[in-house]
Amino acid sequence: MKKRVITYGTFDMFHIGHLRLLQRLAAQGDELIVAVSTDPFNKIKNKTVLIPYQQRAEIVRNIKCVDRVIPEDSWDQKISDIKKYDISLFAMGDDWEGEFEFLKEYCEVQYFERTRDISTTQLKKSLTGFLSISKEDILGAFKVIEALKNDFD
Repeated sequence: MKKRVITYGTFDMFHIGHLRLLQRLAAQGDELIVAVSTDPFNKIKNKTVLIPYQQRAEIVRNIKCVDRVIPEDSWDQKISDIKKYDISLFAMGDDWEGEFEFLKEYCEVQYFERTRDISTTQLKKSLTGFLSISKEDILGAFKVIEALKNDFD
């Protein structure tokens, strides 16, 4: 029987910390499933993302150690995902320590240490501080870049 591992995240501004976490999680089983938070779900979480869901999912899908990417649309889908994909291990970064103990009824739950000194939040703060422009202006710039990119596709 395959040991399947699942994790959840936004994966905005994908960085080395994301990669290292996914590699460690993949080493825990035979198959790694990654649920990437959709844009509407991030709005529910009051989370601002710079990279649209489809692009974030494509980036994660192309990581060698990731076997499957699914959308994360709600807080409540975790139990149904565990059942649907026959998950053995639910794994998250240690910033979520203790938040998912209720899932132990369905599978093993582990929290893995995050890569020190790197996070998307830190990157966004550094970018905002470095550029000395508002968050709204940064988001606007990304929208312009996306529109220009679409013109060249």
